Amino acid sequence: MLPERPQLRPYLKRATDPRQPDQIYVIDRLGLADPLPLSKTEFSWLEYLDGKHTLPDIHTRTGNVPLGLVEQWLTRLESGLLLQSPRFDRVVNDPVRPPRCIGCYDGDPARLRAQLRALFTHPRGAGLPRVGKPDGSLHAALIPHIDYARGGLSYTYAFKEIVENSDASLFVIIGTSHHSAHRFTLTRKNFRTPLGVVPTDQDYIDRLVKQFGNGLFDDEWLAHFPEHSIELEVVLLQYLYENVRPIRIVPLVVGSFHDCVQDGTSPTTRSDIAGLVDALRKLDEEAKEPICYLISGDLAHIGPKFNQGQRLDDALLRHSQHQDHALLRHAEAIDIASYFRVIADEGDVRNICGLPPTFATLEAIRPRHGKLLCYDRYVHPHGYESVSFASMGFYR
Repeated sequence: MLPERPQLRPYLKRATDPRQPDQIYVIDRLGLADPLPLSKTEFSWLEYLDGKHTLPDIHTRTGNVPLGLVEQWLTRLESGLLLQSPRFDRVVNDPVRPPRCIGCYDGDPARLRAQLRALFTHPRGAGLPRVGKPDGSLHAALIPHIDYARGGLSYTYAFKEIVENSDASLFVIIGTSHHSAHRFTLTRKNFRTPLGVVPTDQDYIDRLVKQFGNGLFDDEWLAHFPEHSIELEVVLLQYLYENVRPIRIVPLVVGSFHDCVQDGTSPTTRSDIAGLVDALRKLDEEAKEPICYLISGDLAHIGPKFNQGQRLDDALLRHSQHQDHALLRHAEAIDIASYFRVIADEGDVRNICGLPPTFATLEAIRPRHGKLLCYDRYVHPHGYESVSFASMGFYR
């Protein structure tokens, strides 16, 4: 049923495709709806969807277009979840976040389990985790969030270490925020994947909010609905723990530290970053159960996809790999200041997306030492891009 006075919902943008010059796409920035192609004429009618005009009003403004075609157009928008409506409200206010990354992984539970098992048992994978009682020595892990097809084997090294050396049931996942301009954003939503629903720990979130203060939910929809950096870790947690023990998560994404890089000052000089670090540290010190922190972040993003005009040649790849290993050595030593300095000194020209979650987590929990478990990178066969990533363990 169409709303009496239709209104476009927020978080929409337009896009064009040079192969289809007569169409304009309406894109959902939240990732909840598929792109909807409209003719240029249909796109021009969107200005009437301001919540003030009835269907007859809109029909009048479209000129001689038959009323039935206008109704069909509005029905397409409503079916595509592009109008402000009770249906849209139900989707965004549901306490469970729907999966966003099916396609990166299989949507069928049995095939997904087989897909993930194949990553561990691949000749270059880490092997399946050993069954036994973990010693609880692992405090945190750095894990990639590149898609499984390009980087999935690297994931297996961190997750094998987690299962074998962490006795936690609570996983605080601190990931890169790719969509929101806000520095820190939580969600209370539980996470659904083909393997079921993982609950979010509401008590931990209550305590984190009390310790940090307001602002952690200000951009929740944009920060979490389209984001992959939490979901790709959740899927592997579900797979590995579904027959072991119940788990809970805390989904926290961290936005850019570009301002810190730009002026070369430590992120801890920013009051919001220092406040979040202090809040995480206090909750870790007060914890009545083991907590394992998952840092979801990749390393360098180089090539013309990320830096227009940049040539992805052997010299650049060698230099980037050298810089990556400098970062990882500092992370192993928990020398967080030097880790940041490597990135700041090069002006983050290599686009280290894992900087914010890695810095915040290590500064907060201060593990005794780290260990590099796996380093790898994807290089596009035609030189369009290269992304590097690593698995690391951090120990009490």
